[in-house]
Formats: sequence, C-alpha cells, structure tokens
Amino acid sequence: MIDLSTMLSSTGSPNDSPLTPMRFLQRSAEVFPNKDAIIYGDRRYSYLEFSRAAERMAHAIRSRINPGDRVIFLAPNIPEMLIAHYAVPLAGGVLVALNSRLAGPEVHYVLEHSEAALLFIDAELVGGVGNAFAASTALTGVIEISDGEFGVTESGLDVGQQTLESFLAEADNDSDEPLAWEVTDERGVISINYTSGTTGKPKGVMYSHRGAYLNSFGEVFHNKFTSDSVYLWTLPMFHCNGWCTPWAVTAAGATHVCLRTVRAESVWSAIDTLGVTNLCGAPTVCGVIANAPMKHKLETPLAITTAGAPPSPSVIEQLDTLGITVVHVYGLTEVYGPYTICEYQREWDDLPAEERARKISRQGVGMVQAESARIVDADMRDVPADAQTIGEIVLRGNNVMLGYFKDRQATAEAFRGGWFHTGDLGVMHADGYIEIKDRAKDIIISGGENISTIEVENAMLTHATVLDVAVVGIPHPKWGERPKAYVVLRPDHISTEVDLLTHTRTLIAAFKVPDFVTFVDALPRTATGKIMKVVLRDLPEESVPK
Repeated sequence: MIDLSTMLSSTGSPNDSPLTPMRFLQRSAEVFPNKDAIIYGDRRYSYLEFSRAAERMAHAIRSRINPGDRVIFLAPNIPEMLIAHYAVPLAGGVLVALNSRLAGPEVHYVLEHSEAALLFIDAELVGGVGNAFAASTALTGVIEISDGEFGVTESGLDVGQQTLESFLAEADNDSDEPLAWEVTDERGVISINYTSGTTGKPKGVMYSHRGAYLNSFGEVFHNKFTSDSVYLWTLPMFHCNGWCTPWAVTAAGATHVCLRTVRAESVWSAIDTLGVTNLCGAPTVCGVIANAPMKHKLETPLAITTAGAPPSPSVIEQLDTLGITVVHVYGLTEVYGPYTICEYQREWDDLPAEERARKISRQGVGMVQAESARIVDADMRDVPADAQTIGEIVLRGNNVMLGYFKDRQATAEAFRGGWFHTGDLGVMHADGYIEIKDRAKDIIISGGENISTIEVENAMLTHATVLDVAVVGIPHPKWGERPKAYVVLRPDHISTEVDLLTHTRTLIAAFKVPDFVTFVDALPRTATGKIMKVVLRDLPEESVPK
C-alpha cells in the first residue's frame, strides 16, 4: 500500500491547491496588467491597479480584525464595493455585502447578528443608519466612503466614523508585508449574504471559497465571458455577491463598468459608448432597457442574464427586436445566485416568436457547475415530467450554501432529506426543463428584491390602531409584484392608509412597504387559525395599476 503522505513535500501538495476566487485577480493582474479592469465615470483602474487597490485595502483591514471576523460593506455598485470582494478575504475576513436599501433598524439587526468588526458605508447612506456602534459591541470601526465622481461627499455626521482614505493610510507603512492570495481551507467562509426568510428575520447565508470559485466558472461559461467582454453592473453586488460575477468577470480578464444607479440614460450610454457586451439583473432591468426612450437596434451583440422572477415573454420579444439576447436563470441566495439556466436549443429558432419567448422564460436545467434540479412531492419522490404536476424544487451540489450563520435549526430544516428545499413550487417538462408555478413561501419578489410578508406584517402590527394584518403579493406591470396589505383595525380605533404606510416606512425599507391598504372587518382563516392568503390573492384587484 502506498503512503501518499510520504510523497508530499513539507510545503504542501503539488497536485492539490485549495480553491479560492481570490486567485482570479492575482492571475488577471499578471496576465492583463495594463488592461482596463474597472471603469466608473472618469475613474479607471487597470488590472494591476485593481490588484494593488485590493492589497492596500486588505492591509488596512487586516490591521483591524482577527481572522474570520465579519466586515460589512454598505454601498452601491461603486469600485470600492468591487475591490472589497477581494480585499476582505485577502485580509482573512468574511465579507458581508449588505443591501443598500435597508432601513436603519434592519442594518442594526445585521450588525448585531453578524457581530461585524468593521462597517464600510457609502456617505449617502450614513444618515439612514444612525449610530452603528449602538447596535453591536463587536463593532470597532465605521469607515465612510465618499464618492467624488458623482458628488457624494463626506456626510459630516459625527457617529465615530473615519474616512476611507484615512483608514487606508493607517496601514500604508505595513504595505510591504506580503499577503497570501490563497487559503488553507477552501471550505472556509468567504462571505455571508443576508436574506429575508419566511420568519421575517434576515438569515445569514454562508458561502465558501470553493463554492464561490466553482460558481464563478459556471458564470464565465454560461455568460461566455472572455477578456474582450465588457460587463455592466446593473445587478447589485449585494445580491448573492452579484451572482459571483465580481469574481467571474475578473477571472476572464474582462472589464467591469460600475454604475452608482440604474437609470435608462446611464445604461444606454454605457451600451453605446463603452461597448457593453453583458449585464445581469431582474426583469425590471430588462423593462428599463426595452422601454427606454433612447432604445435602438444594436449592431453588436448584447446578452442580458435575468432572474428574480420569470421574465415577461413580451419583454423578451421587445429585447429580441433590439438585437439583445435574454438568458433566463433561476436560483436563490442559498445557492450562490443562479443554479439553473434556460439553455437555448437551436430547434427553437423555427418557433413563432411568442412560443419561443415562453420557452426562454422557463427556469431550465442545472448549470454546468451544478447538479440537476429535482421537483418532488412531500415524500421526496420525483413528480411526473408532465408539465402539470406541481412539486417543490430541491437542489444539491457544490453551489449549495454551507448553512445559515448561527442558525443550526434553520439549516437542518433547509437540508432535510439531503437536499436543499427551495420552498418554490414548479413543474417538470418532458425535456427536463423546470418551470416555477408558485412559491410555497409567501415571499414577494418585487423588481428582483425579496420581500417577506411576515416581516411587513410585523412592522404594521406595531401601529397602535392595527389588530390584525395580512400582506400578499399582487401583479404589477413594472415590478412583477408589489405588496398589498389587508388590515383589521382595533375596535373604536381609526386610521388611514397614509398613516399606516408612513409608520411602516420608518421600520423597514421603502421597497418593502405595501403600495395599497384595504381595511376589512376580519381576515379569512382556516379552522386552525391560519390566514388563507389564497383567498386574499383572489379578491378583485381594484387598486392594481394598469
């Protein structure tokens, strides 16, 4: 019997390097040192400058944290957020890219739950967070990021923060100390992404270096990224670490084009002047592009990868006439973003446009780095592939999360039966493509954002006049879905829609606040007391915009 341990050198195995996406920036800086890596307004970073910026930030972070400490970045799609995807793990920390649309109390919850050591925050967002130090005793520093490129200067608020430049300068004397672009444990946590669940409390989804590395390769393959690609950041980097594209685009040596805000003018300007070849986003982004006043037929190929909700076949048709290809993917935060893809079949070319669009709008098959998705019944048996029998979508493989941070019970429940239970209901087509029909969880997907109905209900219930409330999703022509609340007032109490919504907006992010409130005498309930939301969803939609 051969003892392999005697064949390995004292410096490690010559045929087994732990996987980490940090390697992608190290390589691209070596191979494409002078190539544009990041474009943001008039700011430009070559790949060598990108690498050096990550190293500088990593030195500063490492001087302030212990290995494994969480580091929160609360910012839009600016270069600093992209750099953080390398700097934080390079410093030995765990990146928490936080939704920039969260309200102050929600940010404070994540600060407390994650026990983050550092908070980096865009100057425009400082006012909405307040005193971050009051939220967590583990927090040792708040670093403010100004954005002179778009006129976002230092906030001037005194909550103990320091500027990013002063923070970076503190460690400049240590910049000669080498940093390792590698890890010893590829299954170690590289990032935590907070997602709202059915309980309403955000859960911290843990990604590993290995999973992020493999998902990045799937993104490179399916998006056809090359060193000639130009990727426009219309997808928030706080969404599943931007579906791992901060790492995937860098792996290809392609160019990142950062956008502070997603507006039709800025998107089309980047497409026309910077030669954008790829972008990702929710169907809302597809609608912004398809319905923009400045839209026009493109002479060079542009591919949009979309997810978050099934894209409208009519929007797919609109984009097709502009020369834009739509690729539909499906996934969740718990599986690093995209997991299945609607792989295009050439025989669809001959189908009528409407039927072809319906095919493209399905959730598809497992991506190259993933395993095949299953749709199962309550006993974990596969449902017939008849496009009619509904079951739950379950997933497994290298791109399923490590688990929920500090929540073993929720992790065990999600992994029951040896598969990750998505809570999404769908059907299996005869060609092996899955299609979502409904969500078992009462999550509303609005413009690609997940909204927990229970979280919204709990916020509204804090109003003194509210006795009972149920929130459901209703169709919306632009956002896909929007929340609507059915409210029962306490006896002898009076309130208005404006009062309730104004109150709710102080507790949760504005995009989660219902668009409409209907006052009712009672909510429909089952014999066991459970609210029958299906009844509410079937009520006339007199308030839905047309």
